Amino acid sequence: MNTSTTLTPDWNATPAPLRHTWAPLANIDQFRWLSRGDVQRQLAMARDELGVRHVRAAAMYSPEMAVWDHDLVDWRKPAKERTKRANWQLIDLSIEAIFELGLKPVYTTCFTPVGMTDDTTACWPDRNPTGMPRDLNQWTEFVSSGLRHHLARYGRDELRSWYFECWNEPNLKGHFFGGTREDFFQLWDATWRAFKSVDPGLRLGGPSTARAEWIPEFLDWTAKHGTSPDYLIAHVYNNDSEGQPLSPFDGPASHKVKNSPHFASGVIRGTRRELVRHGFAGEMHWNEWGRSWFLHDPFRETALEAAFIVKTMVEVSQEADHFAFWCLSDIYNQGGFQSSEFQGNYGLLSLHGLRKPGWFAHMMLQRLGMARVPMNGGDDLINAVATRDGAEFRVLVYAYPEKHDASPDIVTVRVALPPGCVRAPRLFRLGAMENNIVTAWKSLGSPAYPTRTQLGELQAKNTLEAVSTDHVTIEKGYVVFRIERAGIGLLEFHTGEC
Repeated sequence: MNTSTTLTPDWNATPAPLRHTWAPLANIDQFRWLSRGDVQRQLAMARDELGVRHVRAAAMYSPEMAVWDHDLVDWRKPAKERTKRANWQLIDLSIEAIFELGLKPVYTTCFTPVGMTDDTTACWPDRNPTGMPRDLNQWTEFVSSGLRHHLARYGRDELRSWYFECWNEPNLKGHFFGGTREDFFQLWDATWRAFKSVDPGLRLGGPSTARAEWIPEFLDWTAKHGTSPDYLIAHVYNNDSEGQPLSPFDGPASHKVKNSPHFASGVIRGTRRELVRHGFAGEMHWNEWGRSWFLHDPFRETALEAAFIVKTMVEVSQEADHFAFWCLSDIYNQGGFQSSEFQGNYGLLSLHGLRKPGWFAHMMLQRLGMARVPMNGGDDLINAVATRDGAEFRVLVYAYPEKHDASPDIVTVRVALPPGCVRAPRLFRLGAMENNIVTAWKSLGSPAYPTRTQLGELQAKNTLEAVSTDHVTIEKGYVVFRIERAGIGLLEFHTGEC
């Protein structure tokens, strides 16, 4: 099947700013991974290639981080005489590891330290307690003691450059939180007061809910109790529609159904509408988002993922201040550690740092300019964004299928040339074969444990490569090329070379 589309950027229009909201913030699975050398190498790649500046990781208070534990000097005392105390050593190691990369943390107060809750609710293989703290005064002192420690160690100006977050997905009762919505709001109030008692200038955000639930109720509660957030946080996955969430939504009913490719964009727009209605003027962060929340999803390592990333950012990237795709790396074990180099895990990078299609989607987005011009043509599945910055013109095109498991087809794309251009531009393409390391890995027999030689071979192929100019033609003021569906393509023009 061959589809065609014509896209006509209005190159002469006054451009609007295009904020690269997909760039500055990245997710690592858990805080305890940040001190690992391989994670740090992958973060350095994200800094250099994707523009990452802040790093978020959940479970800062994990049992593995020993933040509330017995003191070593009491080792000979009877158990009943040993008391617990705060210990920030491992937190410091993780924070300072990312400092050395020139990055800053998103400091997330979760989950409940072992011994601070009577609730047996827990998550992940390391059994993070996620119940409501039994004593909010104890919780407040614990949180504020950590902040005072960091303030003394790093200074006020440094801490004010971080983002702080209260909890992770408290609306997923029985997994990430054991209490009710009102319980969480009380926990928020206590956490907010802990922060503001140390320094009113620290930026604390929430409610960090899955499916963007509780946002209106959260704003109403915090306004009533004098604990309004400095910025808002929500999460969304496109297949959240399967659970009939109570999400804000802006779009036709057909975009809310199971397997709609438009659900996430509708939630993001709907949330923006709620913020306007409430008069909230602070930052909005989608610090977890993606196509699928399933722990294992083979489509995550295909061109479909890349097309979804570009489609969603073209549609709604200007509706918020930060979008942090979940997740940066396959160094990850919320459901158990994977047993193969590629296994449908969340990461944009494989275990050994191989760039998946989703990583290249972010690289192509990052190559766009900072000034967007209007786009005419296309539809809600095949479309593009165009930027014009001085002599640089770029068009990033996506083609997304009606159904995620549809058979691949080819789309012939015609894009109007910028003024004065008569030569073919440079074209980057991503599909089933091009700029797709997973296909190259499969050609080696899909080794679960690639050898050093195999990794070297794969790494040599794992750079974003332009296609031959033979694949691009000029016809009556249009550049014509093909991309796969699902797939993406990036055109780059420089008027000095046109």
